[in-house]
Amino acid sequence: MTKTNPGRFFEDYTVGQTIRHAVPRTVAEGERALYHALYPARHALYSSDDFAISCGLDGSPLDDLLAFHTVFGKTVPDVSLNAVANLGYAQGRWLRPVWPGDTLRAESQVIGLRQNSNGQSGVVWVRTQGLNQSDEVVLDYVRWVMVRKRDADAPAPEPVVPDLASVVDPADLIVPEGLSFTDYDFDLAGESHRWGDYAVGEVIDHVDAVTIEEAEHMLATRLWQNTAKVHFDATHRPDGRRLIYGGHVISLARALSFNGLANAQMIVALNGGAHANPCFAGDTVRAWSEVLDRAPTSAPGIGAIRLRLVAMRDGGTAGNLRSADGKYSPEVLLDLDYWALMPV
Repeated sequence: MTKTNPGRFFEDYTVGQTIRHAVPRTVAEGERALYHALYPARHALYSSDDFAISCGLDGSPLDDLLAFHTVFGKTVPDVSLNAVANLGYAQGRWLRPVWPGDTLRAESQVIGLRQNSNGQSGVVWVRTQGLNQSDEVVLDYVRWVMVRKRDADAPAPEPVVPDLASVVDPADLIVPEGLSFTDYDFDLAGESHRWGDYAVGEVIDHVDAVTIEEAEHMLATRLWQNTAKVHFDATHRPDGRRLIYGGHVISLARALSFNGLANAQMIVALNGGAHANPCFAGDTVRAWSEVLDRAPTSAPGIGAIRLRLVAMRDGGTAGNLRSADGKYSPEVLLDLDYWALMPV
């Protein structure tokens, strides 16, 4: 008998199953410093206590994606340790800020299963909640993962595919208590562009680029305690290459979007997302955004903007998402659809 954990395989999941993930993690200013060291993150609300206080908060919360990565990392040993690929996201909402000193844990419920036609793997859908030390939900999202089977001859479960909304209704967006942009300092934020300056259909080329280094990717993978074998074990893939963790690409693209979207201060919903093509160390990542929608909020001075954020390796073109056959262009690494809060 062995005491080690090989991780779950496709046949280990059942619809309705609830998984409480180990290990809770207390996040502090050290995580913020490491996050900003890994990515050129510059959004003022997450950088300055004084700026956040001027916007009605008690101080600067931890970056929204830092909270996402922390919660996501908790789920990996139970959901995607034996994953072939993380396929997508939907119906994500940030429900309250995460503050330095908060302790985060995660729970997931299996909401869908479907075996693939090859009989070697299947897709697992889970709804994950991140909770703080007061058992308040700070983050809620759905993701689906392709997971290997332990036994190819194991019978296929009855397929259950959840019906997921393509976009979070703007009425369901949560603006943090007290947040106000009525006295917003555009000079300190870095740009003058307001919510009303962006038109639906507008494409923004964020111009800057970052070349991914193996060491930085590995530091990020360890930081978020993401133990998926494809990210840290070079012997796990036939080509001997480690896949870059998808969250690393998300945060790089979000940080690059500062140039053109510096005032899209806070991500409040994740409508959908796909890791379109694999990313490897040495790839140079660029980003562009498309404005998909705008919506007012009831909060003072704050509007919501829906954005498509696309990360592409060098050689891609801003605005070019798909090839003539309708598939993602080979240069596209990430297609992320989200809502953010911006001063009106």
